[in-house]
Amino acid sequence: MKLLGAIEAGGTKFVCAVGDEDLNVIERISIPTTEPSETLPKVIEFLKQYQISSIGIGSFGPIDINKDSDTYGYITSTPKIAWQNFDFIGAVQEHFDVSVAFTTDVNASLYGEYQKGIAKNIDSAVYYTVGTGIGGGAIVKGKIVQGLSHPEMGHMSVKIHKDDQDFEGNCPYHGNCLEGLASGPAIEKRAGISAKEIHENDKDWDIVAYYIAQAALNTALMLSPEKIIFGGGVMHQSHLLIKVHEQFERLNNNYIAVPPVEEYIVTPSLNDDQGIIGCLALALNEYQS
Repeated sequence: MKLLGAIEAGGTKFVCAVGDEDLNVIERISIPTTEPSETLPKVIEFLKQYQISSIGIGSFGPIDINKDSDTYGYITSTPKIAWQNFDFIGAVQEHFDVSVAFTTDVNASLYGEYQKGIAKNIDSAVYYTVGTGIGGGAIVKGKIVQGLSHPEMGHMSVKIHKDDQDFEGNCPYHGNCLEGLASGPAIEKRAGISAKEIHENDKDWDIVAYYIAQAALNTALMLSPEKIIFGGGVMHQSHLLIKVHEQFERLNNNYIAVPPVEEYIVTPSLNDDQGIIGCLALALNEYQS
């Protein structure tokens, strides 16, 4: 039995796992994201316990996924200063003489849902993570979409809600882009309290849903995927998805035909394992190729 390594590198924690060729998780651990010199040795120590055949990495970004680039496998212009221009693949391959698959954390989550979750048996899907930041990825006919680089859907421009005109946003690059208006830190900055403390009937959730619904509609208009998935910690607020459905239908105004909105705009089905499963699947692909 071949063993596969998975590294889901998030902004607040690394989730590392070992799994088999059927994408079953054998063991996993969680490590706080601090700085490379502190976090990576713990990752290596965990994976070294097993005879790993291939490793899949899904990382926060921006990252360089162009295999022809001199900085392929790097985390590039991240706001996390300690991780800027960090050679992620190089650091891993110093310790493991195996193939390494490298993509964004959101692409890994998307691929996990495509392999074993709510996007299984369909040709196209888009996945957004709404949490510490907002990222997006797309898959078409089994292939993760990329061009010059990976998509940066979380930084799209959106219309400002009429009751949110005075909020300057939270994105260090663009201020009031989608991430700057609807990410977890943006929600808390706007409200002055943690998201968990905001009552489900508070108008702040209507504002957030308006921005997320715009992302969904923009996605439907541009890519026409068979399913749009919203994951991440913010989407654990179950009432938020209902508001997104309502706002999406209002904004769409019956213009494009999509499946029933409850089936079209959904949350993940793999209980927060989608990123790890995606990393395992990408590791398997890399090994088999």
